[in-house]
Amino acid sequence: MTALNAMIYAAGKGTRLQPLTLHTPKALVTIGEYPMLDFALAKAERLGASRCIINIHHHAQQLRDYLEQRPSGNMEILISDESDGLLDTGGGLLKAAPLFETGADLLLLNADVLTNAPLEQLLLFHRQSQSLATLLVQERKASRYLLFDHTMQLAGWQNPATGEEIRLHASQSDLHPYGFNGIQLLQHRFLNLIEPKEEKFSITPLYLQMAERHSIKGFIPQQAYEWFDIGSTDKLNKASKLFLSCSPEKRRTFF
Repeated sequence: MTALNAMIYAAGKGTRLQPLTLHTPKALVTIGEYPMLDFALAKAERLGASRCIINIHHHAQQLRDYLEQRPSGNMEILISDESDGLLDTGGGLLKAAPLFETGADLLLLNADVLTNAPLEQLLLFHRQSQSLATLLVQERKASRYLLFDHTMQLAGWQNPATGEEIRLHASQSDLHPYGFNGIQLLQHRFLNLIEPKEEKFSITPLYLQMAERHSIKGFIPQQAYEWFDIGSTDKLNKASKLFLSCSPEKRRTFF
């Protein structure tokens, strides 16, 4: 079976979470008693990742210290240091590329996402469909949307606030907008297809570029689930309130 590696994006400054992030990296801000990073690490471990790469930048030494003292179980943890400058999601992935095991599928997670989405379903779909990339999406209100056709093939992008829109095939009129939930699976060969024009870049334009020639699929689990993008103190408070109100059994579904 194909090996699984993970990457957790933990380098962000978390400016909208100030003052919490003035002296603490965003990934170590807590929900209940748990640093946000722990939720992502637990997901990678649960899915069987043999190696996990974590990119660091803001308060980088705190993250190093935390990871050194945290038991890693059967999952090897490596660091991709972006202390010299943030590289965004695409640039961060490309910098970390030499650290992944050759041929392994890649699970990408955002440290600032809290969810109990069934990622086992995502992994199974990704491998059965043999898609180059599989993106966890949801029908929800969002500041940006990814557009998919009836087969859930990525076919465009939309900014509802500005009206800006990209359609890979101008003739397609029945595309459906979904919010992207910041969790994705890639075949290892995705790394070899990246042709960066600069060091810092987002992964979303890569998906749009590759979707013209490759299978880039959206995935929607069969059952409902909780999802929070913890980008502000208000969102953190809402996520914390929900998590703390859950029974111990339901809390475990977030790990």
